[in-house]
Amino acid sequence: MQKPVLVIKLGSAVITDSTGKPDEVFIKKLAAEVAELCGAYRIVIVSSGAVGSGKSFFKNYKGSLLERKAAAAVGNPMLIQLYQRHLSFHGITVAQALCERHHFSNRSQFLQLKDTFYEFWHNDIVPIVNENDLVSNVELKFSDNDELSTLVAIGFDADTLIICTSVGGFMDHERKIIPAIDRIDQTIMGFVSNEKSSLGLGGMLSKLTFTKLATSLGIRVIMTGVSGLRPFADALEGKAGTTFKPRKSNLKARRKWLASGSITLGGIQVDKGAEKALNNRKSLLAVGIAAVTGMFSAGEVVQLINEEQQIIGVAKVKLNSPEIAERLSKKNTIAAHSDDIVLF
Repeated sequence: MQKPVLVIKLGSAVITDSTGKPDEVFIKKLAAEVAELCGAYRIVIVSSGAVGSGKSFFKNYKGSLLERKAAAAVGNPMLIQLYQRHLSFHGITVAQALCERHHFSNRSQFLQLKDTFYEFWHNDIVPIVNENDLVSNVELKFSDNDELSTLVAIGFDADTLIICTSVGGFMDHERKIIPAIDRIDQTIMGFVSNEKSSLGLGGMLSKLTFTKLATSLGIRVIMTGVSGLRPFADALEGKAGTTFKPRKSNLKARRKWLASGSITLGGIQVDKGAEKALNNRKSLLAVGIAAVTGMFSAGEVVQLINEEQQIIGVAKVKLNSPEIAERLSKKNTIAAHSDDIVLF
């Protein structure tokens, strides 16, 4: 029986010190625990920290998009050397995997990516994943590594996604960590602050959004800190952090892939009649679409949003956004076939 997949996401606030550079003491501790967990899991590490590693080499660094891209290009090899140095002490080789959005949105490229990762695991190699900042433009960038780690977890059918946070878990209004959450409802959303860390691009709202997507597709998500000798083992055993319970999911691989490509710049708002039809496994007709947001092409995967502005699923569309907008009143126009729709 194959070992389950464990994805560990490390944000900038967790992996770097107060100056923004990688915290080597933490990486050394991380390596020891990852080596221990490799006996039970196939592991992927999604790591931030490249920009912090490289930015000191630039004169008058201001943090512009161009400077961040360049700093990441300098910092990525430095960061991977740190991982290699400390994991090799435990007999583990690492591989660097710099990903772009099309690696997930294009089915054939995604399958190649997946095959490569299986080859890593077959040879006991731990992939270290980050975005390929050098060539990613603002339209095609992942929103942050919370998104990237979620797409990896869904695409590779992970058992568990650990999202490491500087605050140790998901907190209520009294800043007490909630040990377990069965469902992300309005009460849970009400605890969210829009604040971001000083180093990272994502905040708790981002983490919660992608947690909801992952748990809806059968993946256990744990938000936890990195203090203690064995923070990941403690989290997996329910002794630390917040565990978000996964919902049962019977989706086959292709439909999970559809869901994993769901975070796009485009969206379709459906009316109540269309939402009811979708729940009855019907295709999405243009006449049931209330609005189209963003720009997307035929064949892309976009979010489906109901009248309450809730994301209810995703669909691989048959038409581009201008074509759908032009045909909203036409009854027989199919915007997305039922086989290409996944509801959450």
